[in-house]
Amino acid sequence: MAILVIWQMMKFFDRINDGEHWVGQVLASWHISIGVLLLLLVLPRIFWALRNQDNRPAAPEAPTHRALTKAGHAALYIAMALLPITGISIMIGNGYGLSFFGLELVPAGTDIPWLASFGGALHSPVAWVLAALVIGHVVMALWHQFVRKDGLLLRMA
Repeated sequence: MAILVIWQMMKFFDRINDGEHWVGQVLASWHISIGVLLLLLVLPRIFWALRNQDNRPAAPEAPTHRALTKAGHAALYIAMALLPITGISIMIGNGYGLSFFGLELVPAGTDIPWLASFGGALHSPVAWVLAALVIGHVVMALWHQFVRKDGLLLRMA
């Protein structure tokens, strides 16, 4: 999932020269299908995380740190689910339909303005929030591994 999320973030390069470069033309062309795939992967991942939250060995830390960790993970999961939902809303709301790696899931149809507005208003801001959360997640994982030396990366794996 991490590789797919990073791939999705290549869409930020579309902001350069209106996507007229190799990243926009090669990687971003799979953006919608990979977004749907991520939604299909993140939903069971959220269920798994909720089901197993008490079974994971936790590093000893202050209650405040534990609360911040839970809040950060919740924000990551919410953003990873909301991002494809808003993207799908844009596609269907603008009447484009929805295809998943060439398989038509929702045929093109009439515009649904409220759905397009919902997706359009949230998709880009949520993408930026997710990018910040991912950077924060990486920084904290590395801090745990190399500063605290508590074996967090091993537990994450």
